[in-house]
Amino acid sequence: MLFELERVRASRGGVGVLHDVSLALPEGSTCIAGRSGSGKSTLLRLLNRLAEPDSGRVAYRGRELGSLDVLALRREVALVPQLPALLPGTIADNVRFGPGLVGRDVEVTALLDLTGLATALADRDTDRLSTGEQQRVMLARALALEPRVLLLDEPTSALDERTRDHVEETLKELRRRLGISLVLVTHDFAQAERLADRVVRLEEGRAITAGLEPAPASASAPSAVR
Repeated sequence: MLFELERVRASRGGVGVLHDVSLALPEGSTCIAGRSGSGKSTLLRLLNRLAEPDSGRVAYRGRELGSLDVLALRREVALVPQLPALLPGTIADNVRFGPGLVGRDVEVTALLDLTGLATALADRDTDRLSTGEQQRVMLARALALEPRVLLLDEPTSALDERTRDHVEETLKELRRRLGISLVLVTHDFAQAERLADRVVRLEEGRAITAGLEPAPASASAPSAVR
């Protein structure tokens, strides 16, 4: 199982956000869907320890998250936030940043191609990009870490319909080409149905499974996280 949550409670600013959430999230693509304030983003951030539960258990591939090296976990389980947060400089600078921290180089043009960006844009400054282009750079930057799981927080909420459709096709292609698992947060139930093998609905911090059949179980390679 990719992630397991058992009786998880979490709060923000002293206010309870998640209430006794128990879930099993399989390999493949899962959407966490719900209205604003339902606890979706908090749940997503628990999955790579950008937030910590007040109580309960969160596990990744059968191992307690608290027992894992947090930086290694975040390289393997990479989060793409709702709002693009790019570094000053070029697209190539941003894509190389994460791997550079561990002394590794990446093939920037291959990552841009993978995320649907023109390779000729590699040397363009990030302050000259559209919102859709920025979101794709965020995807490329996350993929540069060679993750096994992408956590996506409302990745198309700031995009027009045409750009949204392009980003959705990019995500589907990433699954086909890389075999990567996705956990996607959205308030758009139609998008959840387009992208997910399984949908979990959150209502006032409580989880309700909904809608789609889970993807067939498959054997998974051992986690690289230590």
